[in-house]
Amino acid sequence: MRIALLEDETEHAERVASLLQGAGHSIRVFSRGRALLRDLNSETYDLIMLDWEVPDVSGIDVLRALRLQPQMHTPVLFLTHRDAEQDVVQALEAGADDFLIKPPRERELLARVEAVGRRAREAQLNEEMLAVPPFWLDLRLHRIERDGVTVELTRREFEVAALLFRNLGKVLSRGHISQAVWGRGAITTTRTVDMHVSRVRKALGLSPDVGLKLTAVYGYGYRLERSGAPQA
Repeated sequence: MRIALLEDETEHAERVASLLQGAGHSIRVFSRGRALLRDLNSETYDLIMLDWEVPDVSGIDVLRALRLQPQMHTPVLFLTHRDAEQDVVQALEAGADDFLIKPPRERELLARVEAVGRRAREAQLNEEMLAVPPFWLDLRLHRIERDGVTVELTRREFEVAALLFRNLGKVLSRGHISQAVWGRGAITTTRTVDMHVSRVRKALGLSPDVGLKLTAVYGYGYRLERSGAPQA
């Protein structure tokens, strides 16, 4: 999973990052709440881990800001020294998915991370429809329509398209696309990812003419976004 970690204690951040990377996850560490919030305007993660007490914007305020965004469904796990019952309740009521006390036991931390990620994936699989006019995606049947006409895509191409539409306006790295579509253990070249994205762009006719554009972010990945043009 791609994980964002908000933690200002360098030693603890390095320990947690090393543990999670050893389990095959990709970690990006932030020491300030504002920096994390800025990053989330353009980046995507499978899990966000928050310390409560950090400089500038606290972890609980970061969580509240995230849950005010209707399109932001990324699961959140608190990892903090605060252990009062009222703190746990406050975090869960604000939208946290789990709560752990620092320092965590290593195997428990890995198990909690996997459990939160699994629940998020299951919830995503339970989604059936996604509408981004003029496109309509049936996520259960792996079918996509443009203006009511079915567009033929392979299974992988559909999964690439669905990932882009779910993350409209956000930059997805090639690594994230590869991991989400082919799986964490798959050996996928950047050329394979680029080829599938190119096929999706061509098959769907993604351009300002339909109000959407799919652009490459040099050396990094891709972003599907509104173009500002009238939708077809």
